[in-house]
Amino acid sequence: MVRREPGPVHLTVPYGASAVSQVDRVVVHRSRAMDHIVVPTEPRRTARADTAVDLAVEEPDARAARRLLISLMTGGRLRPVDVEIRLSERSPRRYRRALRSAVQAVREGVHSALEDLYVVEVEQAHGLPTGGRQIPVSVDGVVLWEDVTYDRARLPLTVRLDGRTHLQAGRAFRDRRRANAAELAGRSRLVFGWDETNADPCGVAQEVASVMRRLGWGGSPRPCPRCPS
Repeated sequence: MVRREPGPVHLTVPYGASAVSQVDRVVVHRSRAMDHIVVPTEPRRTARADTAVDLAVEEPDARAARRLLISLMTGGRLRPVDVEIRLSERSPRRYRRALRSAVQAVREGVHSALEDLYVVEVEQAHGLPTGGRQIPVSVDGVVLWEDVTYDRARLPLTVRLDGRTHLQAGRAFRDRRRANAAELAGRSRLVFGWDETNADPCGVAQEVASVMRRLGWGGSPRPCPRCPS
C-alpha cells in the first residue's frame, strides 16, 4: 500500500485544450494520447496502468521509480501484465529499464517494496545466493507463504521480511506458529523490517551470510559501494 501524502490533484486533458487551473493544488496536464489512456467512466479517468507509469516517471531517480511501481503493483489493484502492456505500447520518457525490471521482479515473486529492497540492496549488491520467493509451507494444516528461502542453494534458511507498522493479534499468532514449525523442521530463520534493511543493508547482508556460512555456504559476501571501507 502506498501512503497517501499531501499534494496537488492532477487533471489530464487533451493536448491543445485551453483548460487552465484556477484552483490551488490542482495541476493540469495535456496529453496527445488521451484516446489511449482513458477508460470509459464518468467522469473519464486515466487507466490505472498509465497512471502508475506516469507517477513512476516523475520520481527523482530510477531506483525510486522502480520502488514506487512495485508498491503500486503489489497493492492489489494493478496487474503486472497491464503495466507490461502499457510499457510496450506507450514507452515512458525515462526509466524504461527500471520500470521493466519492476514488472519482472513482481512476476518473480516480489510482493512488496521491502522485498524488492532486500533483493536489490542485500542479495544482488552483496553477491549472495538468490532466494526463492513466496514458498508455500504447511503449518497446522494451513498453507502459508515464506518471503525468502534458500533451499535452491541447499541452505535450510528462511528470511522473513516484516513490513508491518503495528502488530495484529491473529497475524502474531500465525507468525509464532510458523516460527515454531521452522524450528521443528531444523531450519534457521532471520527476520528483518524496513528500517534496518533500508538503513543498513550491508549489516543485513553480513548477518545473512554468517548464517549461510554456518550452514555450509562456501562463498563470501562482496562489498558494495555502501559498505564501510
